[in-house]
Amino acid sequence: MERSSQGPGSEKPGTRRSARTRLPGSLSRRGIGSEASPGTKGRWRRPWLPSSPSLVWPQIRDQNDRLKIFHHHQESALFPDVVNCMQTDNLELKKLVYLYLMNYAKSQPDMAIMAVNTFVKDCEDPNPLIRALAVRTMGCIRVDKITEYLCEPLRKCLKDEDPYVRKTAAVCVAKLHDINAQLVEDQGFLDTLKDLISDSNPMVVANAVAALSEIAESHPSSNLLDLNPQSINKLLTALNECTEWGQIFILDCLANYTPKDDREAQSICERVTPRLSHANSAVVLSAVKVLMKFMEMLSKDLDYYGTLLKKLAPPLVTLLSAEPELQYVALRNINLIVQKRPEILKHEMKVFFVKYNDPIYVKLEKLDIMIRLASQANIAQVLAELKEYATEVDVDFVRKAVRAIGRCAIKVEQSAERCVSTLLDLIQTKVNYVVQEAIVVIKDIFRKYPNKYESVIATLCENLDSLDEPEARAAMIWIVGEYAERIDNADELLESFLEGFHDESTQVQLQLLTAIVKLFLKKPTETQELVQQVLSLATQDSDNPDLRDRGYIYWRLLSTDPVAAKEVVLAEKPLISEETDLIEPTLLDELICYIGTLASVYHKPPSAFVEGGRGVVHKSLPPRTASSESTESPETAPAGAPSGEQPDVIPTQGDLLGDLLNLDLGPPVSGPPLATSSVQMGAVDLLGGGLDSLMGDEPEGIGGPNFVAPPAATVPANLGASMGSGLSDLFDLTSGVGTLSGSYVAPKAVWLPAMKAKGLEISGTFTRQVGSISMDLQLTNKALQVMTDFAIQFNRNSFGLAPAAPLQVHAPLSPNQTVEISLPLNTVGSVMKMEPLNNLQVAVKNNIDVFYFSTLYPLHILFVEDGKMDRQMFLATWKDIPNENEAQFQIRDCPLNAEAVSSRLQSSNIFTVAKRNVEGQDMLYQSLKLTNGIWVLAELRIQPGNPSFTLSLKCRAPEVSQHVYQAYETILKN
Repeated sequence: MERSSQGPGSEKPGTRRSARTRLPGSLSRRGIGSEASPGTKGRWRRPWLPSSPSLVWPQIRDQNDRLKIFHHHQESALFPDVVNCMQTDNLELKKLVYLYLMNYAKSQPDMAIMAVNTFVKDCEDPNPLIRALAVRTMGCIRVDKITEYLCEPLRKCLKDEDPYVRKTAAVCVAKLHDINAQLVEDQGFLDTLKDLISDSNPMVVANAVAALSEIAESHPSSNLLDLNPQSINKLLTALNECTEWGQIFILDCLANYTPKDDREAQSICERVTPRLSHANSAVVLSAVKVLMKFMEMLSKDLDYYGTLLKKLAPPLVTLLSAEPELQYVALRNINLIVQKRPEILKHEMKVFFVKYNDPIYVKLEKLDIMIRLASQANIAQVLAELKEYATEVDVDFVRKAVRAIGRCAIKVEQSAERCVSTLLDLIQTKVNYVVQEAIVVIKDIFRKYPNKYESVIATLCENLDSLDEPEARAAMIWIVGEYAERIDNADELLESFLEGFHDESTQVQLQLLTAIVKLFLKKPTETQELVQQVLSLATQDSDNPDLRDRGYIYWRLLSTDPVAAKEVVLAEKPLISEETDLIEPTLLDELICYIGTLASVYHKPPSAFVEGGRGVVHKSLPPRTASSESTESPETAPAGAPSGEQPDVIPTQGDLLGDLLNLDLGPPVSGPPLATSSVQMGAVDLLGGGLDSLMGDEPEGIGGPNFVAPPAATVPANLGASMGSGLSDLFDLTSGVGTLSGSYVAPKAVWLPAMKAKGLEISGTFTRQVGSISMDLQLTNKALQVMTDFAIQFNRNSFGLAPAAPLQVHAPLSPNQTVEISLPLNTVGSVMKMEPLNNLQVAVKNNIDVFYFSTLYPLHILFVEDGKMDRQMFLATWKDIPNENEAQFQIRDCPLNAEAVSSRLQSSNIFTVAKRNVEGQDMLYQSLKLTNGIWVLAELRIQPGNPSFTLSLKCRAPEVSQHVYQAYETILKN
């Protein structure tokens, strides 16, 4: 091969150098040392490999070619020679040797120890670059034997005179902590690291903060970053002078700080605001995160609050001019910001308009934000844009655009008519997928505005034959069933769907079953055969349990109580909410704390995607200060929401000394009569003419001779007897009222041992059944004399518990005799706050003496049956209760799913108001009410397969939260 006569840098203009540099001498670019013989151009000899790298270092100036040598040799053979090369004064060569050691020391730990002396020596080298290189490499070599020798050099480097060495040593502490945390703590490196926060060099400060933050994430319980106003001031000073990544570390650290008041929060915001104009998008998002958190503490009446809102908009808009990938990350973060504070970008709608060359993932995200920002002021502009999008060629984008028009109609009531008109124009295009999406969203508009836009039904029915997607067919069937009385040929339309009933999806089958039952209840004489047919198809020919069960329920309703059937099936439906896809308030607050991280892109908390939970810390926004809350008057609370005043439940505790000893053990406190439950049920005529009231004077109906009961063969075995006695008793209609399950009852415990009560032993527990509280007592006489004349009295307590009747022991209690007594209780006694809150002090008297004991009652006996809160009221109340009243708990080792949890809690009067699945996590929103009127709101997060649940409680009397949590644990684990 001919060697080029031109030296480096003498290439002809326009020629491109090889990615592989040609080596001098005998080392060719095509296999090291593959020198060609004269006259053998194009043929290559077998590569040669030097016996020692030290022989060729002087000739090899390219690091890539040096590394090739390593890959061609066994590591064990090269290791001693490489270690010997550490003595060189050539900085580039030293870097390469250190790199080699970092990669291969773990596989040769015994030989790696040979390098320790050189490391220690290099840590004292006059060149700061070599000192830093040595300590960095020692921190990266994860070999225990070397770690032992790292401590002393690291201690010196942490106090080195050169800031470059100190900043490198700071990061090395975090690496060493990951290898051996105990060693770092014992050597006092953490305290040294904290001292570096006060360093004069901003990069040292940034690296110290980064190292402490990383250590703190792996050990959430340790309070390493104990920030105070003085340290915050030092961080803010360093913020202006360090590099962009140093600024990110410091801003993230500031985001974890909670200012003591709104004045401090404003001061920090003022000093962070200049970071919004930084060229690095990560710095901008970190600054936005800090400002979004601290804005929670600022009063909306402050001039600075409005100024801050205006300053936040331009940097967010600027992020949208970056590459598509960065745009997407920015849009995902903006989506969270708009949900929390839409006023920031309310005037920037145009920047979210879609460009023709935007990738689909950017288009869809912009579309979502447009809907969130839509208002009466800009709806005309938004609708015109969405209508344009609906004519695009990208099918997925067109579908989203059509759905967006429907969301606009639901969100902005004044625009509903214009939206419906736009949807009708799109239907006239006869584009199949556009028509189908339009019908789906029109169904939602009907749900939001009943009896307002039904004039368009005729246009929808014209397109019935073109519907082939399950969701669109189900929506059209719902419309026909809901407005059957206005559609002359509703029976024919539904019958056309019935022809291919078994070929339809489950969604369509369920909707068709319900629609035909609605049609029958509205036009019974004309559709009796149709309803008989669909009930038969659903119950006899279907294998789907949901469809079959719904069919039997409708059949039972229609054949037993047609009036009840009409009330159930044709009941007025609640209006759908404006925003059904909003993130839950507590989850949104947590995600705001993670702006600029993966959590803000996934819209999931880190615990949902970080394996093992290491380093996952639940964060929340700081509570509003008193001055910022004062601007929100109680009058702004939604109607029906509980009053902002804390219920007059638990007065301040007084001096209880002597109260119990001076109890009057006379007749108990009289209270209101105990709640009783009586359900009266007349005789049920399963197959009689029950539809007479529905059909007027018609002689025959579904309950008459023409109505055929479901055949016995198709009814599951657990439905009871044969159909000879009518429909088998699906709901146990003929057996009266079944047993009403009450709340969880703990096993009896010994409250008063016999040795302390002269032979009287008292065991007991508390129960709540059908609204009645009782104390179930077991009295045992272990004395040698008869006991008589029993009486009981309670001391004043937190919830006013008192006996509702005398303690009835009807016969003298003989020695070794036990008697069981249920003592009814009420909550109208004297109230005084106890410590703990559920402490109950009791006095029991008999013919021998008066005995005293105290016990703790479970709080769930005070959960009342009318504790289910309306959804809208729940949301309003949750927002109205201050954030500082929120408490979070972990319920561990509970292997139940969401359905089982909800059912078990409901039996103890903890009611599920709503349930949502957010990114695979079940969220239960629950309410309960105590006997004294205190409402407690709960959010229970359940990750399928994870036996640990997260419980968040909000209450105007936060002192009850701990006891409510204990009630949750007791109910779910027993």
